[in-house]
Amino acid sequence: MKKFYLIFSFVLIVTGCYSQTLITYGTHTVSVDEFLRAYNKNKTPVSDKEKELKDYINLYTNFKLKVQAATELRFDTLSQIRTDIENFRNQVQENYMSDEKGKELLIEEAVNRSYKDLHIIHFSVPSIPGNTPSDTLKAYQAIKTTYEELNKGSKDYRNIVQMASVSAAVKYNDVGFLTAFSLPYQFENIIYSLKPGESSKPYRTKNAWHVFKLLEERKSTGKWKIAQILFSIPPTATEENKMAIKKRADSVYNLLANGSEFFSIAKNFSEDKLTYLNGGELPEFSTGKYDYAFEKEVMQLKADGNISKPFQTPFGYHIVKRLGHTPLPLDKKDPVIQFDIKQKVLKDSRLDAAKQKFSKDVAVKVGLKKTNIIKETDLLRYADSVMKNPVIENAMRFPISNKKLITFNNGSLNASDWLKFVVEYKGNFDQYKDESNKELLDKYYSYAANNYYKDRLENYNDDFKYQMKEFKEGNMLFEIMERNVWGLANTDSAGMRKHYRDNKAKYIWPASAEVLIFNTTNEKTGLEIMEALKNNKPWRHIAEINNTSVQADSGRYELAQLALNNISAIPLPGTFSPLIKNGDGTASFIKFIKTYPAGGQRNFEDAKGLVINDYQNVLEEKWLLALRNKYPVKVNESLIKGLIRK
Repeated sequence: MKKFYLIFSFVLIVTGCYSQTLITYGTHTVSVDEFLRAYNKNKTPVSDKEKELKDYINLYTNFKLKVQAATELRFDTLSQIRTDIENFRNQVQENYMSDEKGKELLIEEAVNRSYKDLHIIHFSVPSIPGNTPSDTLKAYQAIKTTYEELNKGSKDYRNIVQMASVSAAVKYNDVGFLTAFSLPYQFENIIYSLKPGESSKPYRTKNAWHVFKLLEERKSTGKWKIAQILFSIPPTATEENKMAIKKRADSVYNLLANGSEFFSIAKNFSEDKLTYLNGGELPEFSTGKYDYAFEKEVMQLKADGNISKPFQTPFGYHIVKRLGHTPLPLDKKDPVIQFDIKQKVLKDSRLDAAKQKFSKDVAVKVGLKKTNIIKETDLLRYADSVMKNPVIENAMRFPISNKKLITFNNGSLNASDWLKFVVEYKGNFDQYKDESNKELLDKYYSYAANNYYKDRLENYNDDFKYQMKEFKEGNMLFEIMERNVWGLANTDSAGMRKHYRDNKAKYIWPASAEVLIFNTTNEKTGLEIMEALKNNKPWRHIAEINNTSVQADSGRYELAQLALNNISAIPLPGTFSPLIKNGDGTASFIKFIKTYPAGGQRNFEDAKGLVINDYQNVLEEKWLLALRNKYPVKVNESLIKGLIRK
């Protein structure tokens, strides 16, 4: 009991500490919790944590003082700031309308699955809604027979299909290797639950029964980058037509074998209308993206640049060139694979399960309750009635319209809101999938709870509340800094010149040079431009005639600002820096026109950028002094030691 009391007391102390006031400015306060949210976002590893903490307290206090000044001027009511805040809210609120833990589990599951390829065969029997009971039973008997025969160990799949099709037609397909995201999520869950040699129990979808068998599994083959030349085979092609197409493919392959460039050949001969203009290059893909026969041929190419002989798939004859291959990272926590999988999860139907759980949790949080004042049969009946003349105004004209349908912790909705939902939902043809009114009513309850929660997110999610507060205060800070510091410094030319005169000794040139800076689209162009300059061709003329591949600039720069890592001494006039190859394939170099040792006085124009920056700091310091006089600042020093230990 004593131990429990000590633990309970510690929890109260910690909770109390976070709710205590750390900073007071005038009549306004900053809690420890608010401060730590900002501090922990921006802190970096340091040796003197106490100094860093106190510096940040001073910085954050200045920020709050400026925001308070903007608040008193009612900057939060400015139309542009209000619009920006509303737009930002619309952008970020969806990030908080999901089960993050559930989403992370889905990402982890998909990452693990993506490291394994599964060779699957698939059996299916059509079972269309509306079939007679007799036909429905026959379809089930056919898929049941298929499953039982597979479980007996039979590998004569065509014979199994023949036996099972006595009841109803069974379709069989060797799908090939698949990986995560190759199939709808419900099917993916089935195949990844199997061991090699196992078959799944019959699974029914809206239009068919399904059985899957896992033949084998392998480690993921990674991602492939290829280009192809396609010779299409029309559905009506005769054997003679097919032979002519094959002969054409063989002759094009011979051109490639004799050294013709794949890009131009693809552009001239490929019948793949989506890729031929790009030299046949396809988007990078992984297992399960294309036909099994196609992928097998791709994976037989052992090195980049290898070209396949013509091979046939149901789409025609293909010639494929391997452009690149990327194996999956050994570490499943690698940021590249994590990011890639996360983007796929966010676009995939597997999120529906997490969304449904989130909606149930939200309904509890907002206290959603059905009033039972209106019979469900009436809700469904009037949903049909309102669609006879589907305009929003009509939702108010029925006997149930003003009756309360749902209550929340602090609010309610009437049946008219349900009828408006019906009109809007059924009127959206991209959204409406012919659901029954009962299905729509279930959706509406989730929709209503989510909307109520979304409109009051600040009340339920502290992270969202603080993000919105940060954005609002950031916008107000920018506006007041522009008016009181940045804009004022830029327009006060007399003040700037006076500051320059009073601090002239501060604006001295370090070692510098007048230079020409050239940026080119590639290394070859860079070398050509450099050679032209060495032959005394005018640089402006060079830049003009090469304006699509060259950017040139001139001016005086500090040597420290220039890329001179390979130069140990001050460059001589007329010399060139080495050509620098950039990561994106571009290249750059510098020609030195005139060099200057350190110590020269900058005139006002040369120093203007530095003067503006310094003058802004002067104006800001004066303004902050006035703000601290207006809003006296106090820091709770007794809390700082506790923060240092965190």
